[in-house]
Amino acid sequence: MFHPAASALASILSTPTRLTRAGRFEAVLNHIAEEVEGLADRGRPADYIPLLAEVDPRHFGMAVAEADGTVYGVGDWKRPFSTQSITKVFTLALALSLEGEHLWRGVGREPSGNPFNSLVQLEHENGVPRNPFINAGALVVTDRLQALTADAAGRALELLRTESGNPTIDFVPEVAACEATHGGRNAALAHFMASCGNLTTPVPDLLAAYFWQCSIAASCKDLALAAGFLARHGTRTDGSALLTKSQAKQINAMMLTCGTYDAAGEFAYRVGLPGKSGVGGGIIAIVPGVCTLCVWSPGLDRRGNSVAGVLALDRFTTLTGLSVF
Repeated sequence: MFHPAASALASILSTPTRLTRAGRFEAVLNHIAEEVEGLADRGRPADYIPLLAEVDPRHFGMAVAEADGTVYGVGDWKRPFSTQSITKVFTLALALSLEGEHLWRGVGREPSGNPFNSLVQLEHENGVPRNPFINAGALVVTDRLQALTADAAGRALELLRTESGNPTIDFVPEVAACEATHGGRNAALAHFMASCGNLTTPVPDLLAAYFWQCSIAASCKDLALAAGFLARHGTRTDGSALLTKSQAKQINAMMLTCGTYDAAGEFAYRVGLPGKSGVGGGIIAIVPGVCTLCVWSPGLDRRGNSVAGVLALDRFTTLTGLSVF
C-alpha cells in the first residue's frame, strides 16, 4: 500500500543534520502525495449535498503552516474547497472567547459515539447536544455567537480572512442554498432544541446563519494558516490573544476526542493529533507549539471523513514523529 521508499525516507528524516525543517516538511509532503496517488479507493464525495457530490474524488492537497506563519504545500493545496464542518472550530473559538464557561450550559464536551446528525441521541439527552462538533452542538454554538454578535457567519468569515491573510475567502451562495434545500435533518435538530428551550435565535434565522457558515470556501493553505492560533496556544497572527492558553487547550482536546464524529477514537489511534473534519473532504490538525496542517481530498468514508486525508495525516505523524503522544 505504501511507497517502497518509506523506510528510507523515515531514516533520512530522523537525522536532523541531513535536512532543514523546511526540507523535512517538503520531503514528507511530496512523499505522502506519491502514496496517495497510488490509492485504489479514495471513498465517495458527500452525496446528500448535490454540489459536493459533483467534486472529483481524485483531488488531493495538503499544507503545513508553522507557528510563525511559514507554510508549505503539495498538490491542490491552494485550490478552494467547501469547508463545511471545519468552520465549527472557528465559531467555537469566537463564542468561547466572548462567553467563556457559560457557553457550556447548552452543549456538552463528550464524544458522541453516534453519527454527526443523530436525532435519537439529542432526544435522549433532552435537547442538550453531546459536543460542539456534531451538527446539533454546532447549531447551539452558532446560536450563542449570533446572540452575541448578530452576525455569526460574518464573524467566522472575518476570522478566517484575517488569520489566513487572504481577504478573498468568501461564502458560496450556491452551496448555502443547496444546504438549505436539503437541510431537513438540521432543521429537525434545531426545532427540537428550540422546543427544549436551548436556542434563542429564531430557527429560520439560525439555520440561515449555519448554512452560510458551512458554505465558506477556502484552501488548505488558508485553513492551515487560519487555525494557527490553536498551535500558538490562542495567539492570533498579530500577537493578540483570541483565546487564553487554557481555552486553546480545551478546543484542541475536544478536537482530539470529538472532531471526527464517531470515528474520533480511530483518528486518535492513527493520527495522534487534534483534528476537525468536514464533509467537503477537508481536515485540519494541530501540533501544539509547532504547526497546523490541512489536508483535502473529497472522497469520504462511511463516517464522513476524507479517506486520503486521514491516511495523509497518519503518514505525516508517522514519518515526522510529530504528535501529542
